[in-house]
Formats: sequence, C-alpha cells, structure tokens
Amino acid sequence: MNKRNFVKQLAATSISMTVAPAMAITAYNPGPSGEQAIKSEGLLQVSLLPLELPRLPYGYSDLEPVIDARTMEVHHSKHHQGYVNKLKVALRNEKVESFETLFSLASKAGTLRDNGGGHFNHSLFWESLAPGGKGPSGAFLTVVKKYFGSINGLQTALIEGGTSVFGSGWVWLVRDGNGHLKITTTLNQDNPLMKDVPAPGKPLLGIDVWEHAYYLKYQGLREQYLSNIMNILNWEVIEKRFNV
Repeated sequence: MNKRNFVKQLAATSISMTVAPAMAITAYNPGPSGEQAIKSEGLLQVSLLPLELPRLPYGYSDLEPVIDARTMEVHHSKHHQGYVNKLKVALRNEKVESFETLFSLASKAGTLRDNGGGHFNHSLFWESLAPGGKGPSGAFLTVVKKYFGSINGLQTALIEGGTSVFGSGWVWLVRDGNGHLKITTTLNQDNPLMKDVPAPGKPLLGIDVWEHAYYLKYQGLREQYLSNIMNILNWEVIEKRFNV
C-alpha cells in the first residue's frame, strides 16, 4: 500500500473506541463503548496456527502518544485481518497445524510466506507492547548486559537495525541456536523462524518498520518512531519468551 492510499484509508476509517479484549487467539470482537486494558492470557504459541485475528491486551488509544489510535485501529483490524483472511484461503487445501510447519512449507516468495509471516509477526508484535511499557527483571538484564552492555545498548542496536532496513520489513531480537542474543532484520513479512533467512533463531521481539506502522504520525521519520516505541515495550513478555 502506498502512502497516499494508506492516508486515504485512515481518513475513511471510523475510529471505534472499544474494550480491548485479551490476547486469547480468537476472532476480534469489539465490546461496548469505552476502553479497558485486559491482561494478556498467554504467549503466542509457535506450535499452534490460529486462523483468527488475535485480540489486543489494550485499547487502540492506550499506546498514545507513541502510536496513535487511528494507526493502531487500521494496522490491527485492516492490515493484520487482511493477512489472516488471505492465509485462510491459501490453506483451504493444506493441513497445517503450526507456524513451524507453515514456515517449513513456505517458499522463498509466495502467499503462504507473505501472509503466514504477516499473521505471526503482527501477533508477536502486539504482545510485545504495553501502555507505558514494562521493564525487564534483574535476571534478564544480566543477560542483556552480557551481549549489549545495558538495556540502553540493546535499544540503540534495535533502533539502528530498524533504521537500516531498506523498504519494508522488521527488526528482531532473537536467541540463536547457541543461546546467544542477536539483533537481525528481515524484509517484507519474513521472520527468523523461516529457514532461509540470513540469521534464523527464536524471535523474542519483532518491531514492524513497514510505513503503515508509523507513517500517519511520523511520516518518514522511522528513527523517531523506533526511538519512541522503546518506551512502550513489554519486556516482561519478551523475557518470558527468552525463558520458555
């Protein structure tokens, strides 16, 4: 989607300030008027392939001023829903029960890769955010210090990695096959679970750097978007992924 069409879509979308349901993997179903953050019920499971839009553990406006409500509403209910819809069609004649199986079948390019990646990546992304952010524990900080010097060093590496992506893609914090923490990037909707990416590993954090994730508020200032998003990262969830 180009910038002009994205802005038109945002302008045409009515903003529904609804209850933000929990991150149970069920279809998105807005509740009554008013916003209320509900705690996540668990981490996204790679061993499952839910074919519904995940519910958010916060309201569309709850991440302001870092991410505005209009962007959140369109990003979640339009873009992510679109990946889910197309993935359902692509899997009508396939028996795929997990993201692991899906990504093993996905070719270098194609519907399964693009939409399966889009569904998984966004589901992970939503869980990784929290209003006001949540800090890591001392145990995880010790691990971070080993590889990045400090949490600030890790955040700087994420910002630099995300800024370096040419075009659309993601910046990731991963645990590689040796248990080491690394920063890596992928293009489009690729992710570190795919076998033919440059740096495969277990994704602990993925940050969307497609323009639709930030353009309405930040225009071309991707680095500012990345810098601000560090203030709303849910390090408790990221640490849980590391420990699983």
